[in-house]
Amino acid sequence: MAGIAARAIWDPGRWRLGRGFRYNPQGFDPKRERRAMKKMSCKTTILAGAFLFGAVTSGVAQSPGAGEKLTLKRAVALALQNSREMALARVQSNVAEKSAEANRALFRPNLYAGSGLGYTRGYPQTPGGGPPSVFNVNYVQTVLNGPVLGELRAAEQRAEAQRLAVDGVRDAVIVRTASFYLELAKVRHSLELQRRGRESAQKIVDVTRERWSAGVELPVEVTRAQLAAARIEQRIVNLEGREETLEGQLRSLLGLPSDQRVEAVAEELPAIPDYPTQKLVELALSENTFLKQAEAERRAREQRVKGERNGYWPTLDVVGQYGLYARFNNFDQFFRRFRRHSLNIGLDVRIPIFSARTTGAVALAQADLGAAEIATRAKRNELEIEVRRQSRRTREMELAREVARLELQLAQENLRVLQAQFQEGRTSLRDLEKARLEESDKWLAFLDADFERQRAQLEVLQSTGQLAKVFQ
Repeated sequence: MAGIAARAIWDPGRWRLGRGFRYNPQGFDPKRERRAMKKMSCKTTILAGAFLFGAVTSGVAQSPGAGEKLTLKRAVALALQNSREMALARVQSNVAEKSAEANRALFRPNLYAGSGLGYTRGYPQTPGGGPPSVFNVNYVQTVLNGPVLGELRAAEQRAEAQRLAVDGVRDAVIVRTASFYLELAKVRHSLELQRRGRESAQKIVDVTRERWSAGVELPVEVTRAQLAAARIEQRIVNLEGREETLEGQLRSLLGLPSDQRVEAVAEELPAIPDYPTQKLVELALSENTFLKQAEAERRAREQRVKGERNGYWPTLDVVGQYGLYARFNNFDQFFRRFRRHSLNIGLDVRIPIFSARTTGAVALAQADLGAAEIATRAKRNELEIEVRRQSRRTREMELAREVARLELQLAQENLRVLQAQFQEGRTSLRDLEKARLEESDKWLAFLDADFERQRAQLEVLQSTGQLAKVFQ
C-alpha cells in the first residue's frame, strides 16, 4: 500500500481523479486529460446548479417523501396548497371582484367608434333616429346616478363577502386536516397498544386453560378469557379499518400518491391562549368569518337601499359625439348649410318627475335589508351561544383528560407493583397480564380523551377566527 501511495503522488499521469483514485496503465496523455477535465467541469457546473436550485426552492412546500415524518403544520400547509375547495373559493372571489369592476366601469370614460353608413331617400335618418354617418365616435361617462352607484357599492361589499368566504373555506380545510391528522396518530398509537394487549390476552387464555386442565379453574373462566381476547381482535380490526380510511382522506387532502404511506407524528396543537369565556365571545363577535360575511351582505343591501333612494334625484352623464357625414345622404336639401364634420360635447341631465320604478325598487331593497338584518342578529345570537357551549365543552374535555391521565398513572403504578411481586413469586402470571391489559385500556381512554380535547380546541379556534394565526 505504501508503494501505491508513492506512485500516486510522484507519477500522476498513471492516476486519475474520478470516482476515487484509479490506475491508468497507459501513462500520461495530455489530450485525454483535457477531455477529462472538461467532463469534470461540466459535472461540477451541473452539481452547482442543482445545489442553487435546491437552495432557492427549499422554502416551497413540497410533498413528503415515502416514509418521511409529516408534522401537523406541514400537513396543514400541504392541504391548503392542494385543496380544490380553496381553488374554487378563490375563483369565486375573483368573479365577485370582476363583477364589481364591471359595475365600476360605468363611471369611467367609455369611447365607442363605428359607422352609420347607408342609403337615404328623403330626410336623412337611421333606424335609431340619428343622421347617417360615414364614421362616428361616441363618448359617455356617468357622473351621477344613484341606483347604479348603489349597485356598485353593493357589488363591492359582496366581493368582500366572497373574500371572507375564502377564509371560511381555509378554516374548514385546516380543521378537517388537523382532525384527520390527530386522529390518525391516535389510531396508530391505539393499534400498538392493542397488538401488545393481544399478546397478554393470549397468555391469559393459555394460563387459564392450563389451570382448567389441572382442575383448579372452571370452564367459564376459559370462555371469559377467550371473550376478552376476541374483543381485542375486534378492536384491532376496527382500528385498522379506521386507519386505512383516515390515511386515504389525508392523502386526498394533501395531494399525495395513493400508494404513499402518511407518517403522522403524535403531537400537541400549537400553543393556544387560555381565554375566559367572555373574551372568547368577544373574539367570535369581532373575528368570526361567517358573521363577517353576514355583516358584509347586510351592508351590501344597505347600499342598495341608499342607491335606490337616490333614484329620486337627477342623473348626470358627460357625453360627446363626432360624426363624419356624406353629401350623398342629401343633407344639403334639408339643411341650409352642410358640414362634413360634426362635434357635440356636453352634459346629459335627466330629472325624474314621477318614477313608479324607483318607488317599487326602494320598497324591494328595504324588504331585502330587513331580512338581512334579522339574519345577522340571529347569527350573532347563535354564535354567542355556540361559543359558550364550545368553551364549556373544552373545559369538560380538559377535565376528562386529566381524569384519564390519573387513571392511567394509577394503572401504571399498579402494574409496577405487580411486576415486583411477580419477580418475588408473590403473584401469578395471569394477574400480571390482566394488569397489563388494564393499563392498555387506560391508555386507550386517555388517547380518546386527549383527542376529544384537541378537537374541541379546534372548534373554538374556528369560531373565534384564530385558526390561521395558530397555524401560520
